[in-house]
Amino acid sequence: MRRGPWRYLGDGDILQAAAVTLLALIASLGVLYIAHFVRVWRVARGSATRLPVPHTLLVFGRRLVDGQPEADFIGRLTRARANAFDGLARQVLLLGGQSDGGTLSEAEAGRQWLEAAGWPAAVPLVLEQASVDSLENLRHARDLLGGEGHLPSVGLVTSRYHLARCLYLARRLAFDATPIAAEPDLEPGYRYVRRMALEAGYLMWIDTGWRWARLTGNQRVVARLS
Repeated sequence: MRRGPWRYLGDGDILQAAAVTLLALIASLGVLYIAHFVRVWRVARGSATRLPVPHTLLVFGRRLVDGQPEADFIGRLTRARANAFDGLARQVLLLGGQSDGGTLSEAEAGRQWLEAAGWPAAVPLVLEQASVDSLENLRHARDLLGGEGHLPSVGLVTSRYHLARCLYLARRLAFDATPIAAEPDLEPGYRYVRRMALEAGYLMWIDTGWRWARLTGNQRVVARLS
């Protein structure tokens, strides 16, 4: 399955949202993007690594490398495992479908890694294996947890650079969500700044597209984010 923004090139609603976002970026002289970058940075910097009370954990997958979790995904799995052993996970949903052209899903690869590392038997592991992006992760997780109106409080376990987008989408989908950072601290360096910069662009695109859809009455887009 195609990943990232390229999979939406045939979707007229998404392309319209991209065009509106570009116009808003130009009209604001870049201030709109800066605001979203600051949002990504603040969530990345300020998120805890440990839940205050037990929650259902949603662990976001990441593209596999030769059928195995790569470093960022392992960080997410490690953080979920630490919270589970601390008694802070009622259940854990591993999110992610097939991503590297193989037959193994990200969720299944995550399950195998956790069981090899040691997993508390009392904490159920549930696999969501049909999604290829963060929005689909959350929509399918919502279905697995019982649908709208009956959702447990959840902890969103992912890399710090990814937390703001996941938190935004989760709250649009009516989750009572707490961000849980995989890394102990915000990492310095070009790699991390680049990832936060990309996330700010994604978040700006999603938020501007949603606001434009609300303004124009485009219920197809509104429904995707609700």
